[in-house]
Amino acid sequence: MEPQIQAPEVIEVDPAARRVLSIDALRGFDMFWIVGGGAIFTSLHAIFQHPSTEWIKTQLTHVQWEGFRFEDLIMPLFLFIVGVVMPFSFSRRLVRGDSKAKLHLHVLLRVLVLWVLGMIKQGHLLEFDPETLRIYSNTLQAIAAGYLIGALLLLNLPLIGQVLVWLFLLAGYWALLMFVPVPGHGAGVLTEQGNLAIYIDKLILGRFQDGTIYTWILSSMTFGTTVIMGIFAGKWLRTTRSDGVKVFGLLLAGVTCIGLGLGWNEVFPIIKHIWTSSFVLFSGGICLVVLGLFYLVIDVWGLQKWSYPFVVLGANAIFVYMSTSLINYRWTADKLVGGLDRWMGSWTEFIHVTVSFGLIWLLLFWMYRKRTFIKI
Repeated sequence: MEPQIQAPEVIEVDPAARRVLSIDALRGFDMFWIVGGGAIFTSLHAIFQHPSTEWIKTQLTHVQWEGFRFEDLIMPLFLFIVGVVMPFSFSRRLVRGDSKAKLHLHVLLRVLVLWVLGMIKQGHLLEFDPETLRIYSNTLQAIAAGYLIGALLLLNLPLIGQVLVWLFLLAGYWALLMFVPVPGHGAGVLTEQGNLAIYIDKLILGRFQDGTIYTWILSSMTFGTTVIMGIFAGKWLRTTRSDGVKVFGLLLAGVTCIGLGLGWNEVFPIIKHIWTSSFVLFSGGICLVVLGLFYLVIDVWGLQKWSYPFVVLGANAIFVYMSTSLINYRWTADKLVGGLDRWMGSWTEFIHVTVSFGLIWLLLFWMYRKRTFIKI
């Protein structure tokens, strides 16, 4: 007889009982910054030239190496939300009668599709030129790696096993980067070109490495830990505990992880480019806090209308993420409002990026109203 997932992993709450709207809104909130929100808020500085808008503009750029800004939250939040959804989606499939074998096949197919889409997005796949091809270089591929790790744990281990593997991956990644010597640099070197993760990428990927200081192969260990943190949050939301306890648990866990990340940062710096374990805890802690606040406002207090624009964005997240590479929304926006530039002055860029984002949102709104959802 085929083994089943243990009861605590699946049968905590009827998955059809209530949709957690805050998850959809949070996914859309993340997509907002990816597909236009960042450009809109960055353009404000050209208009107002104020220290506050300069601070906003700075927060919407990545740190060069060590440290953390708002922009550095966008990618881990993407991975985290993937994890949050998994206990819900896997449970629905099991309730409708899917076997574990079928779920494993679904996971592998989804990983493959995400990988190919990532190569299209940033790997130059559609150039059909081996000289420009990059095999592992995009957020979707990081999601694929983290999703694979998280799915295997969720499907095959009880909660205690998942926690132990999560801790092992965090500690193991730290140990590898700190104690394995890199030729020409030594052990424990966390510079842009001296760390073990970038060395492994260059060694294995060779000319197919993306040429940046971002790392992927070894960092897949910690991509997985970010997704697993989302899984833990999703499992927590599916329990029968009261809404107040759920909110408190998310906020407490988030603040605790932020503190642990800051503490670990003293000896193992927060570095997004190599996805250090301290970065996982710090960024994951913020994700937990934000999810807790979204859940409190939207699902507990019932204040939902404000979140509708984000829900529309989040309903077709992968589609809109890919469409910005295949459809030139900015070109269309320039054609629509370019004739106004002579009168707009410092508002020109703001108007162009806002119209461009508006075109994206209207397309997604139309899809949402038509109940057209492109999922993988």
